[in-house]
Amino acid sequence: MKTLNSIRKGIDIVLSSVCAIIFVFMVIVGTYQIAVRYFLGKPSTVSEELLTYSFTWMALLASAYIFGKRDHMRMGFLADKLKGTIKKVLEIVIECLIMILAGGVMVYGGIKIMDLTMTQVTASLGVPMGVVYAVVPLSGILIVIYSILNIIDLAKGKTEEKDN
Repeated sequence: MKTLNSIRKGIDIVLSSVCAIIFVFMVIVGTYQIAVRYFLGKPSTVSEELLTYSFTWMALLASAYIFGKRDHMRMGFLADKLKGTIKKVLEIVIECLIMILAGGVMVYGGIKIMDLTMTQVTASLGVPMGVVYAVVPLSGILIVIYSILNIIDLAKGKTEEKDN
């Protein structure tokens, strides 16, 4: 159990640090973009692309982090009325559904879209779009890992969302 907790904490630290670094990067690039637009009168297309893609990366990585914390939005009006084993089974089923969706759509679909777009390049940066889309399967893999860890926690008795 300690190994699983250390894996979760390690992933949490890396993900939260990466999201914070991307956010700081976005603030710097956004400030640059505003200054260039204001003082030079013409927008920087490179900074616009950097902001768009870094926001996408941050949003998807942060969503994986939130899934790992089991702190995501949910409609708990029915599940919150359940108690004991029924609630535990429901939460495990929900984690399994999340894992299937993340694995199927984000990992498998993300890899397919990466393959399809690897020959396309971004307009200003010249980076293959497949590299930009790499965050989709990456965040899907992280959500699957977190779902497995959450299922193990639930099976061992942690039923509250914020117990992690």
